[in-house]
Amino acid sequence: MHAPIDAAALRALQAPLKELYREDPDEAAVPLSARADWRDPGVTASVDAWSGRVRAGLHRATGGDGSDACSGDMLLEAVLACAGVTMRSVATSMGLTIHHAELDAEAEFDARGTLGIDREVPVGVTGITINATLDTDATDEELTRLARSTERYCVVGQSLAVPPTVTARRSAR
Repeated sequence: MHAPIDAAALRALQAPLKELYREDPDEAAVPLSARADWRDPGVTASVDAWSGRVRAGLHRATGGDGSDACSGDMLLEAVLACAGVTMRSVATSMGLTIHHAELDAEAEFDARGTLGIDREVPVGVTGITINATLDTDATDEELTRLARSTERYCVVGQSLAVPPTVTARRSAR
């Protein structure tokens, strides 16, 4: 269990990192990775997630039966996790007191795009919105700043601006 943290403690935790990254920008490049394979049958991909293996499959709208995780939902979960942590960090830095928070993410995708029915229809999750309902005495101006700063500093959210590069190669047997 993590102890509560205030703005001064957060600044103290981050100060040596900020100093290091200012002195040596290469140290700020943090590698991330994820792994998946096709160990399970069907049109699925088994992802080794932090909390265990997750089998993702086709959404019902594209031919799935609903028994597998939807990668679109997983994307929203990742965005929501990042936005939630970022918002809590920003609120802490701003010295805001938030007694309780509930966050949800919503979006949609048009199955015609991914099924190749209509090339004019975008392929992808669109209209992602994150709503945070906060029990706080913060002013409207502070809440606006909190939301904007969360958008600005959410790594996963900012990453959605550029699609990933996909390569395929033969394995060395």
